[in-house]
Amino acid sequence: MFRESKKIGRNAPCPCGSGLKYKKCCLGKEGAGNRVKELYYKKYGIRLKNKADVEAIKRCGRLALETLDLVEKAIRPGIATEELNTLVHEYTVRRGARPAPLNYKGFPKSVCISVNEVICHGIPGPRVLKEGDIVNVDVTPVLDGYYADVSKTFFVGTPAPEAKKVVEVAKECLRRGINQVAPGNTVGDIGWAIQKYAESRGCSVVREFVGHGVGFKFHEPPQIPHFGKRGQGVVLVPGMVFTVEPMINLGGKELRILNDRWTAVTADGSLSAQFEQTILVTEDGCESLTPYPI
Repeated sequence: MFRESKKIGRNAPCPCGSGLKYKKCCLGKEGAGNRVKELYYKKYGIRLKNKADVEAIKRCGRLALETLDLVEKAIRPGIATEELNTLVHEYTVRRGARPAPLNYKGFPKSVCISVNEVICHGIPGPRVLKEGDIVNVDVTPVLDGYYADVSKTFFVGTPAPEAKKVVEVAKECLRRGINQVAPGNTVGDIGWAIQKYAESRGCSVVREFVGHGVGFKFHEPPQIPHFGKRGQGVVLVPGMVFTVEPMINLGGKELRILNDRWTAVTADGSLSAQFEQTILVTEDGCESLTPYPI
């Protein structure tokens, strides 16, 4: 769980979009929450979550984390990514849920598994993990109609220094991005924090794939770029639920898509790593609905 105590300032623009200062508009007014909820859906297509929604997403998040834990225990040199897909699929179904990736826009498997130079959307298959590989596993179950999205990058055996670096940078990028999530901050603040740190370490941030709203659907508004400028973009308000999932390359930010039309790889063949959590904007900061230590 991550929290940052930062409420909307009294003199900040009101998130309802009136153009007035918060103290002159919705601060302390009855029904203000509904006004913001209606405005965010009308203006941005963002569906704010209520307490019951959040609890349901948390339950789904716990299942996602349990699934990742099972995968982590199974990862070793010599295992095929197809075996990990089977593990994810069977465990998800046994728990009364379904894997969201399966058949989503034609994706053929139940989990995305991305090895080494693969940035995201790796399709499990006969590829065998080797000593020194890094592998991202991205899990999204659907439980009782709600979605939660989470991923980690794991070491296979003992990592080389360059593998260790990109994984550590990606993990710290997630932490810094989450620390920008608070009412009154903006989507741009999240991307700014991630980009600034990644580039200070000589790494790059993927532009083509971003975080996204989640909960009622696999992908909802808003998009959460992992690059940007402070103060720009949608103002964060309580009830927003979205992923922060920076994809960090050891080399350049450019990518290419393989012939399967899913697998994204670094254009220069450099390593890529990613960490992801589903985040709720609360009244005084944020909470991870798929929490793990970073």
